Amino acid sequence: MHTPPSRRLAALLSIGALVAASVVTASVPAQAADESITVNFATAGGSPTYRASGWIYGMTENASGPADHFFRDVKFRYMRAGGAQLDSPGGWVSGRYDRRWNSTRAQLLRTRALGGEFILLVHDLWGADGYPISRFPGDNGNWTDYDNFLTRLIDDVRATGAPVQWDLWNEPNITLFWNRPQSQYFELWRRTYQRVRAEFPTHLIVGPSCACVPSTSGWWTQYLDYVRANNVVPDIVSWHSLPGDPVANVATANTTLNSRGIAHPRPYQINEYANPNEQNPGDGSWYIARLERAGADGLRANWAGGGNLHNDLASLLVRNSAGQHLPKGEWWVYRFYGSQTGQIASVTPSGSYDAFATKASGVAKVLVGGGGTTGNIAVNLQRLDTTSGIVQNNQVRVVAQRIPYNGGGAVQGPITVQNSVVTLSGNATTVNLPHGNVDDTFTVTLLPPSDGGFQTVAVAQHSQQCLDNAGMSTADGNQQQQFYCEGGDQQLWNFRPVAGVADTYTVVNQHSGKCLDVNGVSTADGAAVIQWTCVSGSLNQQFTLRKVTYGGNDSHDYQLVARHSGKCVDVSTISTAARAPIHQWTCNPAGQGSPLNQTWRLWGR
Repeated sequence: MHTPPSRRLAALLSIGALVAASVVTASVPAQAADESITVNFATAGGSPTYRASGWIYGMTENASGPADHFFRDVKFRYMRAGGAQLDSPGGWVSGRYDRRWNSTRAQLLRTRALGGEFILLVHDLWGADGYPISRFPGDNGNWTDYDNFLTRLIDDVRATGAPVQWDLWNEPNITLFWNRPQSQYFELWRRTYQRVRAEFPTHLIVGPSCACVPSTSGWWTQYLDYVRANNVVPDIVSWHSLPGDPVANVATANTTLNSRGIAHPRPYQINEYANPNEQNPGDGSWYIARLERAGADGLRANWAGGGNLHNDLASLLVRNSAGQHLPKGEWWVYRFYGSQTGQIASVTPSGSYDAFATKASGVAKVLVGGGGTTGNIAVNLQRLDTTSGIVQNNQVRVVAQRIPYNGGGAVQGPITVQNSVVTLSGNATTVNLPHGNVDDTFTVTLLPPSDGGFQTVAVAQHSQQCLDNAGMSTADGNQQQQFYCEGGDQQLWNFRPVAGVADTYTVVNQHSGKCLDVNGVSTADGAAVIQWTCVSGSLNQQFTLRKVTYGGNDSHDYQLVARHSGKCVDVSTISTAARAPIHQWTCNPAGQGSPLNQTWRLWGR
């Protein structure tokens, strides 16, 4: 039985042998070099709209997974789907439309519930997903079957009551998806455009979604000439960047639209971006910065096939042996991006690096992007006097974190590489980031110098599971547990320093806003570690970090010692099971082989 090609194969075929060769060849970093980028906080733009937070497919067939927080934490905006690779062959042309539509409908409705826009892939519902099919719309001049297909699809979309963006045909410039003359595609475009516009006047039409980038000749300009002449110009002009630079692409798109009198500006959508070797924290953050700079919306490409196409957020997640979704490093990139609020600040890029920077009251954030080279990145931060509440006595706190690629495996959280108070010179400072791994990236967070806390996951070293607010509860008394490190707010802890007591903190759950607490102020072994409304001065809500010094430990490893009892936060019975309860227990001396169920790796420390 013939196996349908994966999305990776599809795109390799779509962008030609030269580019394909570069995709399948191992990426070799450029020679290490120092480069600098500049952030000027005095030049501010609008609020972030998270242009890059979308992807093609990545949701389970019935739309039940992955969990909501994986979407919401990254300010999810777009999903593009139409049932590809469900049945082989599948879709209308093979008499298997229902399964693809049922999946599309479920994913559409969940996308809308999550606050996203859904881009409908008509070609996948027809069945042109790379598997050899018997016929294409309009063969031998006969459009009857295609008209019947459109009637069914239009009725089905109307029945959902939800708006969609209509992506009329994917990659029509390559034979994998359109194995017919260009003139036949143009007629398909005209017919489909006019039907959709008549039936859904407010729905947006997207195209051409070509396996190309804008150019001043060839297929791209032939398409523009046709849609202009026939008054069927898409509402959103789209293409694929595999690879490509969104900034350069948009400049060419502007030139080619303007020269034809096509109204501009109009939205641009790069609805597949990033080749397989570009799907890592370094390149992913570069694409984010470039999409934001270009003013184009972007959807991350999905190179998975079969059942994996409909899962894993376009490979931003992996699954462990229990089937639990865990975040990759690039998901943490999007999470940081989703946390950037306020106003967008101006960035001057270097040859290899770009960044996306924002400022809000009490915080400024910089997501640094760049793949393909290593070396020191000097991030020049200027006009910090124009930020709000960050500078105190001519000082700021600089928190720099590295987001690792980890070979494409799960990543428990960003790793703090600097947390220090710096004195400004001329309302500016420079942060030097040692970019030693080409696929990693960095973030910089600026805070008031008086903010001596930090945010982190806490990973039990015997089980590699995270301290977790069980059931995402907001109730007082909820006992804490360990659970697979999935990166949600229920596993993020804000360590807030206790004034006048060295290395001692209240530990506040990001999800609930409540404090880690030893139940009943107990001093007994086995007392439950719970969450409770934070009470100033409560010693059972204060924990001292005791560095673990036994051989082989990581520099981020600590015991959490309850101040009132002198006992350690501990995973009960040294269990490695998910949902094992957390309690306090007599601390083993940290220098004498401390039990790993009392050792917590605080990546953000």
